[in-house]
Amino acid sequence: MPEPILAIRGLEKSYKTGTKALAGVDLTINRGEIFALLGPNGAGKTTLIGAVCGLVNPTGGTIEAFGQDIAHNWKDVRRRIGLVPQELSFDMFDKVIRQVRYSRGLFGCAPDEARIEEVLRSLSLWDKRDEAIRTLSGGMKRRVMIAKALAHEPELLFLDEPTAGVDVELRRDMWRQIGMLRAKGVTIILTTHYIEEAQEMADRVGVINKGEILLVDDKNAIMAKLGRTEAHFVLAAPMAEIPTPLAHYPVHLEDGGTRLIYRGGDGSGKGKREVAELAQDLTRQQIAFTGLETRESTLEDIFVDLVHDKRHEPEGPAA
Repeated sequence: MPEPILAIRGLEKSYKTGTKALAGVDLTINRGEIFALLGPNGAGKTTLIGAVCGLVNPTGGTIEAFGQDIAHNWKDVRRRIGLVPQELSFDMFDKVIRQVRYSRGLFGCAPDEARIEEVLRSLSLWDKRDEAIRTLSGGMKRRVMIAKALAHEPELLFLDEPTAGVDVELRRDMWRQIGMLRAKGVTIILTTHYIEEAQEMADRVGVINKGEILLVDDKNAIMAKLGRTEAHFVLAAPMAEIPTPLAHYPVHLEDGGTRLIYRGGDGSGKGKREVAELAQDLTRQQIAFTGLETRESTLEDIFVDLVHDKRHEPEGPAA
């Protein structure tokens, strides 16, 4: 069994306005994994991270990290957690290296120049160490935030939209750094709007909406259970309706009956098999088609389907 590093049970957060940001969240994070938490704006992602990092006071539930109840062992637990928030927060007129040193000392760690240099070099910031933060690009400022979070050598690292607002090249570089951190044993929990990044990097994925966890699973298992196949048959002549021999397939007509659309399967290969069978049945029925396009659903397709389910539409902002 994987060793849990974080166990959240029945976590709730309600505001005086009546908004419920978290509605009984249960979530277990395993040591050494990269876990991606996906959700639309206002779903509760930042509130959840804030509750674990001491920035939000929950109104119910429990949080255990490293086997300790955070409510009773806050100081010891917090020094083992790193956080890179969405918003940039540092003295813009200070030097890069001074801010990273300060962050290390803030957690009660002894000075360690070798560690500071290691962190700055790993993020390509060593040459910028004596520059004022205000002179750096947006992407470099984001790297400084990550350096600050790593200065005290956390075992559990939260990254709240870590690559928001940076260019593609810098985003890829930062993801390489995240992969290196995981290789060193750091457990990483991230939120991201770039779902392709979660699909590429994360071991497991969770989807949150309206303060509720809708799904948590290995990303490959999610694809197998919820993935779909879509196929477009371009017909040689338009059809007025679906012939009875084809009615058992999940198909419909579009573009004035000139395009037969199949949407089905379950991510296990069933869809591909049915598309092949459908093509054979079209031939048997002497229904000619001049083109065929197929695609498999992505994690983003599955995410969109989940959060747009009418049962889970958010009623208001949940931070």
